[in-house]
Amino acid sequence: MTQVKRPLAPILKWVGGKRQLLPEISKHVPDNYSVYVEPFLGGAAVLLHEQPAQARVNDSNAELINVYKCVKESASELIGILDEHAQHNAEHGSEYYYSIRALDRSEAYRELSDVQRAARILYLNKTCFNGLFRVNSAGQLNVPYGKYKNPNIVNREQILALEEYLNEAEVDMRCGDYKDCLVDLPQDSFVYLDPPYMPLSQTSSFTGYTQEGFGYQDQVTLRDECLKLREQGIAFLQSNSDCEAIRELYKDFEIHTVSARRAVNSKAAKRGSITEVLIRG
Repeated sequence: MTQVKRPLAPILKWVGGKRQLLPEISKHVPDNYSVYVEPFLGGAAVLLHEQPAQARVNDSNAELINVYKCVKESASELIGILDEHAQHNAEHGSEYYYSIRALDRSEAYRELSDVQRAARILYLNKTCFNGLFRVNSAGQLNVPYGKYKNPNIVNREQILALEEYLNEAEVDMRCGDYKDCLVDLPQDSFVYLDPPYMPLSQTSSFTGYTQEGFGYQDQVTLRDECLKLREQGIAFLQSNSDCEAIRELYKDFEIHTVSARRAVNSKAAKRGSITEVLIRG
C-alpha cells in the first residue's frame, strides 16, 4: 500500500546502500501490503523508493535513527545548523572536521541537542573519507577527512522532501534489536531485511556501524527469524552476500543472484562489481 510518490533519495551515504539495486529489489516487492517493515534501515533507499503509507523501521544505530527523527520534527532547525557547518568547513576544512568529529570524545557531546547531534552526523557523513560511517570499540566515529572540493553538506531539497514524506506517512521509527521489529506484524505485511552482510573473507568484514558487530551466529539467528516469518505467511525479501555460507543457510528458500557495485570501501581496489543475493520468502 503506497501513497503518491515524490522524488526522494537517501540523505546519507551509507555502506551497503541499495539505490543501485532498486530495480531488482522492486521486482520482488508485493503489489499490496498493509505495513512495510525494515529492521535494518541504514540509508533507507528502499523505504524512500517504496514510500509506503504505513511503515515500521528500525536500526541499532541510535545516531542514525536520531537523524531521521530530527528531519521529521525539526527540519528547518537542522538545515540552519548544517548551513553553519558548511560555512565553517569552507573556511577551515580538515581542522574544523576533526574538531566536530572529536566531540563524541568529550563531555561537550552530552550537551548537544538531538538536532545538533543529527547535524553533526550529516556533516561528517558528507565530508568524511568516502562516506564511511565507522566507529571504534568505544562507539566513537574514527573516519578521516575526505578532502572533497564541494561537498553537498546542506542538501536542503532532499531533507525537506523527506520531512514531507515522514509527516504525511505513518512511520514508526525504532532503535533497538531488529528482532523486536518483527513482533506482532499483520500477516499481510512486507519485510525487507538488509543486515550487515556475511563477509566474503576473514579480512573483508565491516561491522563498524555500531559497537556490537554482526557475526556468523547472528546470520544463523537471522535465518531463524526468516523461518518464523515464512511460518506466519509474512512475505519478506533479504539482501546478503553471494557466498557459500549464506547459500547454505538459505538453501530451502528462493534465492536470486544480482550484480552490484560497491562504492563505499576504505580501499579503492575493493570497490567494484560483485554479485549479491536476494532471498525471498
